[in-house]
Amino acid sequence: MPMDYDGMRTDDASERTDNVDEYRRTCIDFIEDISHNYVEWVDYYKLPEDEDKRRRAGISSTITRTNEWIAKIAQSIKAVDIVMNDGIQKMAESTAGKPLEIGVFINHQSSYTETKPGIIDVVVKASGRKGRKMKLGFHFKDDRFRIESTCDAYFDETNLPNGELEMLDIHLKLHAENAKQRDVISFTVTVNEVENDVEYDKRGLTTIIHLI
Repeated sequence: MPMDYDGMRTDDASERTDNVDEYRRTCIDFIEDISHNYVEWVDYYKLPEDEDKRRRAGISSTITRTNEWIAKIAQSIKAVDIVMNDGIQKMAESTAGKPLEIGVFINHQSSYTETKPGIIDVVVKASGRKGRKMKLGFHFKDDRFRIESTCDAYFDETNLPNGELEMLDIHLKLHAENAKQRDVISFTVTVNEVENDVEYDKRGLTTIIHLI
């Protein structure tokens, strides 16, 4: 199930050109092309009508917003890659479905956000189903968060809650003191739904930030 996209593009388009406008066009086309793969997964699942529409709408919305950010916000080859990969993550999350109540907020915005450079307050909220508890998970085996940025941003991982909670409501510190205007940061927070130490479900939620 394509819940997460674990990696960058595998072709070498970014190495073949140093023209940002040309690369934007390439990546906008790539987002359109790869979206068909995710729609085919939704076809394969044969979901109830409401859920089918919800997942397709999520993919469609991601195409539009990602390509807007590639066209208007990304200012470098690296920034275009980050925005593109953010969109691929979001399409994967929509394709897999969002059965858990999860919210990731920056200045009360979610998914596509903006803020100033500095230490960024990231609010994470999540609740389980049928009385199950929640815990902060790992995106990769040894990496709690997926993060890409044009400004060497990183999360403060000291004193993070490791236990199971009735409801997840935490503040993460995202260090972006070196960021400049027009930098971009994309990250994924992963949460686990658990009961009696058994993991019932795991979902990631991806957010992108435009530094202003």
